[in-house]
Amino acid sequence: MIFLMHTCATQVVVAAQTFPLRETFLRGAAAGRNLSTLALSEKGSRSHFWAPVSQVTHVGDWHQLSAEKSFVTSAGQADSYIASTRSANAVAPTDSTLYYLPGDVPGLEVSGSWNGLGLRGNASAPVNLQKVRVPVSHRISGAGEAFPLMMSALLPWFQLGSAAVSVGIARAATLSIRQHLLAANLEHLGQPLAALLNLRIRLAKMQIALDTQQAFLGHVAGQMETPGPGTLLAVLESKAAAAEAALEITDLAMRIGGGACFGRRLTVERNFRDARASSIMAPTTDVLHDFIAKTLLDMPLF
Repeated sequence: MIFLMHTCATQVVVAAQTFPLRETFLRGAAAGRNLSTLALSEKGSRSHFWAPVSQVTHVGDWHQLSAEKSFVTSAGQADSYIASTRSANAVAPTDSTLYYLPGDVPGLEVSGSWNGLGLRGNASAPVNLQKVRVPVSHRISGAGEAFPLMMSALLPWFQLGSAAVSVGIARAATLSIRQHLLAANLEHLGQPLAALLNLRIRLAKMQIALDTQQAFLGHVAGQMETPGPGTLLAVLESKAAAAEAALEITDLAMRIGGGACFGRRLTVERNFRDARASSIMAPTTDVLHDFIAKTLLDMPLF
């Protein structure tokens, strides 16, 4: 399994020659004409998005998909979906295939709306596929060949993007708390909150953790641009490290802000909730820690 950007580009070009629809899809997305999203995770395999439990069936010249997809970002807003399912002759859990599904294809139904703890502006919802039929030309991977494509072309970018979101959330909390310490006063003492040593120490810890993750994020991006022996490990570490740092930083922010944060007078309360999402998004932080350890021990990831 290779998490290298040049490999991703090569795979996309080769696959576009084999699957013409992918080239059309990529050009439309790049031009802003097509908003597409991933429908990979399933209710039956939960955060193990690489192992769908649904299985495609062939009905004449059509491929028929039935699946309960969960946590589909932009569900109901997207123009199209990239859905995974086990291939017709699958043996292993990872023998899956990717399909392009237009948003208005019969049998595709968005069920419910997002009402999560955080990320309240997110449109993430289950998508039910009920005997959705598409022609074989809508297949964008070889039969049973989706797994290496997901690992090389999808996961690295999701890891990096998710890490960047965590860093952004942590930065927002840090800036908000800094301003709060400068603006709020202890009137009976004639001092700003910034005069309290314990609060300054916590702010310093927040900034150090933030700067560390910002630097590491840049390092991982550089590794993807110029792959080397450490690229795989860096990519695996990126999301887990940023997610844990965001939890630590927003927790410190809540402690510094006290009632102002708890009473939602600052944006920190929202940052605190939003930061919790990344650690449970697939691959979860626990799964990534396992992958990282297996990589260090020269063990197969799957």
